[in-house]
Amino acid sequence: MEMTITMPGGGKVDAHVGPMVIETDQDRTAPAPFILFLASLGTCAGIYVASFCQRRGIPHDGIRIVQRMKTDPMTRMIGEIELDIQLPPDFPEKYADAVVRAAEQCAVKKHLENPPRFTVRTSVPEMAF
Repeated sequence: MEMTITMPGGGKVDAHVGPMVIETDQDRTAPAPFILFLASLGTCAGIYVASFCQRRGIPHDGIRIVQRMKTDPMTRMIGEIELDIQLPPDFPEKYADAVVRAAEQCAVKKHLENPPRFTVRTSVPEMAF
């Protein structure tokens, strides 16, 4: 998998992935990169919860996930992320624990628990003629 990151100007930085462009902006015309990172956790969990419900024929349109970030006062970094899966009153109670297990399968969460190695370098691409 490969992404190309471009800097179109101002505080904008875009990620190009196949035919999609994910726009970010530090000037608040689009989400900042860190906000997208945080949103990827909750939305990933949501995909797993929705998929679980779809496979069982359970409506999932009334489910919400509220994501809370708790900052460590010493490091000023996020020390804990809580996902509160809010189920509608008519959700089958027998599936409540299974929905939590489904959300815990989120690929973003699993990558944070077992982080990849990072390599940052520079290069000068050759010009194609």
